[in-house]
Amino acid sequence: MPEIVAFLIEKTLVTIFVFIVVLTVVAFTTWIERIVAGHIQMRYGPNRAGPKGLFQVAADGVKFFMKEEFIPDRANKVLFVIAPTFTFMAAGFIMAVIPFGDRIMIGGREVLLQIADLNIAVLYVLAIGSLGVYGIIAGGWASNNKYSLMGGLRASSQMISYEIAMGLAIVALLLDHGTLSLRQIVLNQQGAIWHWSVFSHPIGFIIFYVAAFAESARVPFDLPEAENEIVAGYHTEYSAMKFGLFMFGEYVHMVLGSALIATLYFGGWSIPWVTAPEEPGLLWGLATFAVLWIKTYFFVFVYMWVRWTLPRFRYDQLMNLGWKRLIPIGVVNIFITAALLVVFQHLGIAG
Repeated sequence: MPEIVAFLIEKTLVTIFVFIVVLTVVAFTTWIERIVAGHIQMRYGPNRAGPKGLFQVAADGVKFFMKEEFIPDRANKVLFVIAPTFTFMAAGFIMAVIPFGDRIMIGGREVLLQIADLNIAVLYVLAIGSLGVYGIIAGGWASNNKYSLMGGLRASSQMISYEIAMGLAIVALLLDHGTLSLRQIVLNQQGAIWHWSVFSHPIGFIIFYVAAFAESARVPFDLPEAENEIVAGYHTEYSAMKFGLFMFGEYVHMVLGSALIATLYFGGWSIPWVTAPEEPGLLWGLATFAVLWIKTYFFVFVYMWVRWTLPRFRYDQLMNLGWKRLIPIGVVNIFITAALLVVFQHLGIAG
């Protein structure tokens, strides 16, 4: 019984720590994006609420809570209310399996800086990530608005198309690593920097990253909410905190998607050419935690850079890229990866 109690306390504390850190990081990502947008467009970013606009996040939160809630008369009120929460929660559940740092020893007990080290973590990520589209579809349909419905339909077809490409990219990676555990994939990339999966799977990385852009519906894949075509798509009728949850869910998806890319292709929390101590302490845990977030925020910055630089695709271009380019390339990449692994195994060369 004491072991069970200690395990529950450990996982509760890790969950609270990860939840608070991720939500804080996501909240300030909105402020960072405004700063980045200001620099790219050669203008001031947020500079009124607090020093350098640092309190703009709090101001936005207060604004969302104080604005009037509006629900259309003919809307399906139950689905209309549930949809934003569902989208936000589906994105947030992915944080449960991402290894945010290495293990640490506390009082002779090994503690992982990861909520759950599932041996099917990759399948979990793909399954939970695909659920977010249901909130968008529900919100688009429940609003009883033609623009919202069009945005929901666009989102569903876009997510389905690019999830296939993303899955194909991951299959090639899994053939190499031979595991579905995200922690084990990180451990396999330890040592020299060329052990990172991006060097052995560059094509898979490109496919995965492009699909991640489409999955989060960010520019140039923001067709579900194209303002100049369908007003604002699936959240046309949303206001106040419900609108805020949709936006917050998008940023959660972006940040955790970047953390997943860093984990799968860039060594996760591992530090190149640095070996973990036999008795890793709190300092080592914080160092690996910081390394993962540095890698993650590089990809978050690329998300922002692309948003404020490129125009969106036409819808036919979006679908053609997914079905006629990424999916065939992903299939070919699997066959090439499998063939190379067989050859390496026959020659006795490590993959």
